[in-house]
Amino acid sequence: MHPTALRLGLALFLAAASAALAAEPRFQPLFNGRDLTNFKSEGAAEFWRVENGVLVGENNKAQTGHYLWTQKEYKDFVLEFDVRWKATSPRGVDTGIEMRKPKLQLQLGVSGSLRVDMTGSFYTGGKPAYPEAGQAKDAKRLLKPEGEWNTIRIQAKGDSFTCWINGEKASEYTDPKFAGAAPLGIQIHGKVEMKCEYRNVRIAEL
Repeated sequence: MHPTALRLGLALFLAAASAALAAEPRFQPLFNGRDLTNFKSEGAAEFWRVENGVLVGENNKAQTGHYLWTQKEYKDFVLEFDVRWKATSPRGVDTGIEMRKPKLQLQLGVSGSLRVDMTGSFYTGGKPAYPEAGQAKDAKRLLKPEGEWNTIRIQAKGDSFTCWINGEKASEYTDPKFAGAAPLGIQIHGKVEMKCEYRNVRIAEL
């Protein structure tokens, strides 16, 4: 290859790499792999524990459910994490990430109201609870088999909310109603026997 062409190719490669780095937000660990620093501790010990760098959530005998809330409030952010679960009852696992005010949730696992897997879909609590525009209709293809780790990425920016499953966009929902900053909450749903695991939890504020 001619030296000029080689230099040009190298310059283009470096420019593309630099642009990619600039486009990626600056992440900080949200879960440190050791304890519940960055999260509110009230009532958490009964439902959450850390095992080998993994955040483990499990319902109590009364199946009352719990939210593990962050200490900090977030408005515009990108949240990324690995998650896995395995159903221990016919009802399946019902977890998710709660964000913004009023409450908007990204569903992970089986919806308590619909009794079907709605992973990657946005739950508004309204009617319909899972607006069609915010449903991850291709989630079954994107998800790995139950019990394996899946990487979930959530972006909240302005009035738009986007979810990626294992690197592919799964859903995008727009609603100006959910505008207020709020703590993030990891859910263990009530009235279900369940266990979920999270690792590599990191966040970037936008």
